[in-house]
Amino acid sequence: MNDAKQRRILVTGGAGYIGSHACKTLSRAGFTPVTVDNLVYGHQWAVKWGPFIKGDIHDSRLLDRVFRSYSPAAVIHFAAFAYVGESVSDPGKYYQNNVAGTISLLDAMRRNGCPKIVFSSTCATYGNPRKVPISEDHPQQPINPYGRSKFMIEQILKDFHAAYGLRYAALRYFNAAGGDLDGEIGEDHEPETHLIPLVVQAALGLRPFVDVFGSDYPTPDGTAVRDYIHVTDLAEAHVLSLQHLLAGGESVCLNLGTGKGHSVREVIRAVEEEAGTKVPVREAPRRAGDPPMLVAEAARAAEQLHWKPRFTDIRYIVRTALQWQRSHAMLMEEATLERQA
Repeated sequence: MNDAKQRRILVTGGAGYIGSHACKTLSRAGFTPVTVDNLVYGHQWAVKWGPFIKGDIHDSRLLDRVFRSYSPAAVIHFAAFAYVGESVSDPGKYYQNNVAGTISLLDAMRRNGCPKIVFSSTCATYGNPRKVPISEDHPQQPINPYGRSKFMIEQILKDFHAAYGLRYAALRYFNAAGGDLDGEIGEDHEPETHLIPLVVQAALGLRPFVDVFGSDYPTPDGTAVRDYIHVTDLAEAHVLSLQHLLAGGESVCLNLGTGKGHSVREVIRAVEEEAGTKVPVREAPRRAGDPPMLVAEAARAAEQLHWKPRFTDIRYIVRTALQWQRSHAMLMEEATLERQA
């Protein structure tokens, strides 16, 4: 395999939020990301650093064409549905897309001699934490179909490793947040369910208020605590995991987080301070299945990948999200006016 082929990486879901940031980081590291995305939730405008193929990972013929055309050295797999509530109401959709889709991808990798994959897993595989911070040795007992679908894929990766020699990195990350440091890409979900963009949008007047689900948790201020990790730090961990596998490293399962937790009210205060305005808030009951606290123990990633998150200050994370939302809202408004003209 020549050097150019060794630098090509297939990125499924590369038009999505974390996937597009990973593609930018891959490009900066000297790789060529080849994005396959069906654009159900991704955005073609977010694909800026390599070829784009619109398609679905269930399509085995399309995958074979991509592997033959680009001969990627490895795969980074983001493509998945990720709405917890929807997974409860429509579990078949999640098992079909996330689990069956991944099997289709893994089979295509086998057929085409590509035995390395970095997999986008989640802390949702742990379920309700028995202790915090959560280490990789914590029991995995997911409490919703989304988390179970990711847990199933981790088991499938282990089986493919044992049977076929597949090497993988399963990255269990906590709450991805923030925007690209250069303002080129950012978080744009429809519907939006993540706290930081919801609070930012409420601060900017793009939504009437933000719901605070539960104010009676056993936490310092009564609201749920989460570990927010900047999306650029996440992207860099994916590239380091890729380099680990390409250098002959063994399969790994790693947490990605900052090790610091911030409550819902702390996030709201950070947005208010950065935006210079009060955020309208509506108190709401707890959501079923929301643990009081989710914070990562990420020492293993530091040890095995030499990875350490750089952007751990919640105000800085919020600042990058605010900058992105402001610029993106203006661009979307301009595009709407152009279509109406």
